[in-house]
Amino acid sequence: MASPNVRIFTDRNFEDEVLKSPIPVLIHFAATWSGPCKQLAPIIEKIADDYAGKIKVGKLDIDSEPGMTATYGVRTVPTCMVFQGGRKVGTQAGRTNRETLLKLLGVG
Repeated sequence: MASPNVRIFTDRNFEDEVLKSPIPVLIHFAATWSGPCKQLAPIIEKIADDYAGKIKVGKLDIDSEPGMTATYGVRTVPTCMVFQGGRKVGTQAGRTNRETLLKLLGVG
């Protein structure tokens, strides 16, 4: 079951949800067909639950949302990016773990 704290980011809501967010944002660029993305999903959900209200966490499907995928040069899934103050401040491409993502967010 997916966490209610994981938002769905789209090309249409990216500016409001990510770039204008007053709190840091962790984006999981994912694909439904990707095994590594499915493996990462519970880690993303746990971070979303543990840091609700402090960090905005969301998923962006690279196949249905090609605009932001291209804009940020996502070529590998999973790719996680952190945005703060409207700017990309960190990227982790490929398989990763909770500790690495928390460090990327500056909380680990």
